[in-house]
Amino acid sequence: MSNHSALALTGAAFISVAGTLTAQEILNPPPVVGEVTVSGAGLAEEVPDGAFGEPSWVRQRRFSLTRIYVQKDPGEIGVEQWWRTRFYDGGRVTQRLQTEVEIGLPYRMQLDLYEKIIHDNEGGGWKQDEVSVELRYAFADWDEIPANPALYLEYAFAHDGPDILETKLLFGGDFRRGWHWGANVILEHELWDEQTNEYAIAGGISKSLIDSKLSFGVEGKAGWVRGDTTEVTLGPSLQWLPTENTHLDAVVLGGLTNSAPNAECWLIFGFDFGGGARGGGYKPTNLGGGN
Repeated sequence: MSNHSALALTGAAFISVAGTLTAQEILNPPPVVGEVTVSGAGLAEEVPDGAFGEPSWVRQRRFSLTRIYVQKDPGEIGVEQWWRTRFYDGGRVTQRLQTEVEIGLPYRMQLDLYEKIIHDNEGGGWKQDEVSVELRYAFADWDEIPANPALYLEYAFAHDGPDILETKLLFGGDFRRGWHWGANVILEHELWDEQTNEYAIAGGISKSLIDSKLSFGVEGKAGWVRGDTTEVTLGPSLQWLPTENTHLDAVVLGGLTNSAPNAECWLIFGFDFGGGARGGGYKPTNLGGGN
């Protein structure tokens, strides 16, 4: 499949899902009464309840590849365990386990700490991959700026090879009535050796099936290395919230180009300790990387 065909297929999939929204829903969002958004469906997950005015669906990870705004209020702490598996031609399978600690900071900031180990069935057993530090900053309170932009910076201390600096612009929002979206523009830069740059875009859209409990969506990513390698993946995602402070995400992505894996699967479990500035922790409702 050509790169142009793969990108066209990716765009068509997102447009087809978003197209189920009516023009009336997009052009005439629900009214705002005081500080509480009232949606036509009356969804609890769309009521602003975060320290920065963000609704509760934002305050956990809805997509595996796409970050949105900040997830934690000042003083809140969360932990996530990620498992990513990739399947390639010839029977090669790679796995990555990632442990993440999320810490909410004042001034619309969040600090994340990652530890990653990897396994390649063609290259021995489990081994250390990298340790990363991430800081993200939202430019304004939720809905003060269209698409709610935020800046994401991640420094990865690689076990083998050069360290990597990753920069992202985060965007996200909702169409109300359970429809939510996110998009990222990404640059990864190796800090020495070949100093390779990787450019990518990632995005997702989801629909709440059961308010604050179950949601389904589609997400994908397209990346370019050295301007001639294109990896495009696309597939469905599902989030289940067993309790108010836990979420379980399952994502299955198919490779749409020759350089992409045949399949990429994610399983993410998150637990929120709460204890933030607003005194109750977040109330998860939808799911979520990348990122």
